[in-house]
Formats: sequence, structure tokens, C-alpha cells
Amino acid sequence: MTALNTGRQIGKTLKNAARLRTIVSVFARHGFHKVAEKVKLGRFIIERLSTSSDIESLSMAERMRMSFEELGPTFVKLGQLLATRPDLVPEEYVSEFEKLHDRVQPLPFSVIEGVLKEEFGEHLYKIFETIDPEPLGSASIAQVHRARLSTGEDVVLKVQRPGVIQTVNDDLNVLYLLADLLSTYVPETRPFNPKGIVDEYFKTLELETNFVVEANNIRRFQENFANDETIKIPDVYFDFTTERVLTMEALPGVPLSQATSLSQADINTNEVIRRGLGAYLKMVFHDGLFHGDLHAGNFFVLPNNHIGLIDFGVVGRLNSRTQGAIANMLLALSKEDYDRLAFEYVDLAPFSDRVNIDIFAKDLRELIAPYYGLTLKNVNLGKILMKSSGIAARHHVQVPTELMLFFKSIVSVEGIGRKIDKDFDFLKYSLEFAGELAKTQFGPQKVANDLSQIARESRAFINALPRQLNFFFRKINSPDHAFKVRIYEIKELKRSIEVSFNLLFLGVIISALILSSSFIFVHQTENHIWGIPTASFVGYVLAMVLGLIAFVNYIRKP
Repeated sequence: MTALNTGRQIGKTLKNAARLRTIVSVFARHGFHKVAEKVKLGRFIIERLSTSSDIESLSMAERMRMSFEELGPTFVKLGQLLATRPDLVPEEYVSEFEKLHDRVQPLPFSVIEGVLKEEFGEHLYKIFETIDPEPLGSASIAQVHRARLSTGEDVVLKVQRPGVIQTVNDDLNVLYLLADLLSTYVPETRPFNPKGIVDEYFKTLELETNFVVEANNIRRFQENFANDETIKIPDVYFDFTTERVLTMEALPGVPLSQATSLSQADINTNEVIRRGLGAYLKMVFHDGLFHGDLHAGNFFVLPNNHIGLIDFGVVGRLNSRTQGAIANMLLALSKEDYDRLAFEYVDLAPFSDRVNIDIFAKDLRELIAPYYGLTLKNVNLGKILMKSSGIAARHHVQVPTELMLFFKSIVSVEGIGRKIDKDFDFLKYSLEFAGELAKTQFGPQKVANDLSQIARESRAFINALPRQLNFFFRKINSPDHAFKVRIYEIKELKRSIEVSFNLLFLGVIISALILSSSFIFVHQTENHIWGIPTASFVGYVLAMVLGLIAFVNYIRKP
């Protein structure tokens, strides 16, 4: 198995110049040739945008989306990632990238069978009694087929498309290079952090292309819902799972994406939505591990109004601090407390002294207030929260990745809610769980756990304090010890002082020359130049030259 390359060093050695030429040419054909020339890649352009092309009438965001579609799965998935990050890219680009779909033509079964034989060898048809050649689904990373184990269990096989790792590596190689060039030659892109975007994309793909990681995610979710028989997480057959093949139990229900899912016998839609949303909010507020892509295709309606969940390649992880902040955000939204909402953003983000809370809260109010009181039928809470992250970014608040994934997951969950009940109010329902979380934070067990943690940390601090004090005093009593003071921009300060003293010195010399030349001028001498005593003339000329030097140094002073 060829793993994804790691680190930014990928872009430093470009091995696939042909792929670079293809990528640059596609962007140039869609009107980005000037950008290619600006980043010194003009020599790779094969075809430019024709002035008669219909593309010329489209917006830059539409052209970018079309470029991604033409460049294939890696760029489509990158566009899908950017569609969830309005804090990183302008809103018009987010709207266009939301139109990208990760659907590809299915591969012939003979190709998929070849991958399975590489993983299981001659034991393939000893492990599996049958494998359905017709795929259940096909995406850029994997293709899914039904199968039956030789022991009789019905399973689903998720098989990685052959060559996908090499393709992704080649494209990541180019993306890192382009990110470096954009940051270097196009200063306007620096606030969007192109290298950071590619880094985040790489981390996402690294997990999605390793099915052992997804199998472990499924195991974790099974443990979290072990005591809830109404929520079904498929079993994983770890003995028949590798980095390229995931073997899991086939669920008996119907995905919500199919029209017949809610028309099954004895299905109560209110019960389905209550259990589904309850499961999601339990993941967020109780478990701290939630499904990051819970759309209708991954949500199964099972008999007896039970729920089945699949596809755990993308998951979000929340610590207790972030869980509490999310609960407070939802409570702040319900009460129109925009100052509280702004503070929650700031508390979760890395420290910045450039944030004006009052203006930030005012901008949040202008975004959200017009939608207050409307139901899911009229407004999408997830998209509003994602837009609010764009406002946060404009106020120099760096939104954590896990919070953005939570906002994206709300968009998916609201899509499920809309399919079942168009008037379902996500915020109202979620507040019940947020309130429960707020209660548990002050419950006896929570307080006991917090006090226990404080006691452990205090004990560790007290035990370490004498040793640290002893080390400190030994250090400052050492004859070789010296305090170090760091002054930011000290070089610029030093340069400024040096230039100022040079100007002062020249000023003193110029003044002395003018005074001495004037003193000589009033006394009669035999030698003159243009009626001025020679010594005075020379002094005035020197003073003028030094004055010009001083003037030039002054205007060049940093």
C-alpha cells in the first residue's frame, strides 16, 4: 500500500511536470492565465481563454468551480472542503464550490476484483461466497459492493479505487507548489493561507484513504451506542479489513435518500426524526465524537423506527471545553445574546489583541437577527453559523477546524430533518440537549471529577515546586548566568538610532563649516573665487555636499 506523502516538502521536488502543465493549462483556459504568469508558471500554459468563449461572461468563482470539475476527484474534494470554510474563502466561492459532487463513473468489476485479490490473494473466494459485480455506489476514493461471507453473513465491501493514492499524491505535490508560489508572488492570497488550506486537505485525505482508521471509528461509535438498541452501527469484520478494503455488516433498512425509506410498514416519522437527531446531539454533547458527514445517504431507516448510520470516514472530535462553548452558542442564539456568541468565538480561538468585541457582536447581530424565530422550513441554521465564521475571520478570530466541521454537520443534519419534517426546528430541539449538558456540568459527578482533577494537578504542582525553586536559584547564582531581554524589532530600532546619530553628526559638521566659512568671509584675503574668499568658498561647497548627503539619508531613514 502506498501511503500519502506527508509534509510540505512534497512541493519542493516536483516529479510530475506533465500534471503541472495540465493543471496550469486548465486554469489558464478558464481565465486564470494572468495568475499563472504572475507566479512564474506562464511557460506551462498550452491554451489560453479565448475572447469569444462563453466562459468570459462567467464570474471568477464559477470559472474556478469549472476548473476543479475538469481537473478531477482531488480538486473536486478540495472544492468541497473549501465550501465548508467560509472563514477561509470569499462567500461567492463557497456558493460555487457547494455545487461540486463527488460522483464518478463506476469501475468494471474486474478492476475491483483485482484489488481484492491483491489484498486477500488466493483466499478471496474462500472468504467470500459471492460478491455482487454491480456496485451500490461509486465515489472518487472507493467503490462499494454487496457480498456474502462463506459463513453466510451479508456484508458490504468498500474497495479503494486502484491508483487513487498515486493520483492524489501527484495532485497534492502540485497543490503544495502552487500554494508556495501564490504566497510568494500574489500577496493578496496570504490572508487566506494557501499552505494551511492544503495542509488541512492533506490531513483529511490521509484519514479518508486509510480504511483501517474508518474501521476503528466505527468501533468507537459502536461502543458509544452499545446501550441504545434503537441506533444501529454496522459490525466491522476486522479480519477481512485492510487499508484498501473495509468489510462491514450490511444493514437491513433503506437509506433516507430513497423515496421508499419512510413509506415502509409501521414507520413513524416523528419517532425517526426524534431518534436520529437525538443520536446526533448525543454524539456532540455527550460523546465528543460525532459523524462529520451525516447526509441522507448515510442515514438508514430500519424496522421498528430504528436508525442505522454508515460511512465514518469523516468524524469530528470535541473536548469538554468546545462542547460547552457549542451549548452556550446555541443558548445565545435562542436568546439573541450576540455579545455572548461573540465571546464564545473569541474564547475558542487562539489569542488575538485585534478583536473588537462590540463591532464583532454587532456584525453577528446584523447577520442572524433577520432570521430569528423562523423554522427550518425558512432558514438553514448550519449555513448561518458557517457565515458567522466568515464574519469571525474578518475580525481576526481564527475559527477551530472542529467547530467548522460541527457547523458543516449541522447543514447535513438539517437536510435530513427537511426530508422528514419540513417544519422541524433544529435549534429548539437541540436546546433540550444543550440544557442537559449545562446541568451535567454542575452535577455532583461533574463537580467531583473536576475537584479530583484539581487535586491531582495541585499535588503534582506542590511536589514539583521545591525542585523547580532549587533549580531556579542554582541557575541565577551561577557565575555564567545572564538574563536575556528580547525586544521585538530591535534591529529596526538599532538602525533608526544609527541613522539619527549619523544625521546629527553631519548636522554638526555642516554647521561648523558654515560658521567657519562665514568667519573667514568677513576678513580680507588675497585669493578669491567669484568674489568669495577661496577658503570660504570651499567650506560652503563642502557644507552643501554634506547637506545633500544628510537629506538623502533622511528620506531613506526607516
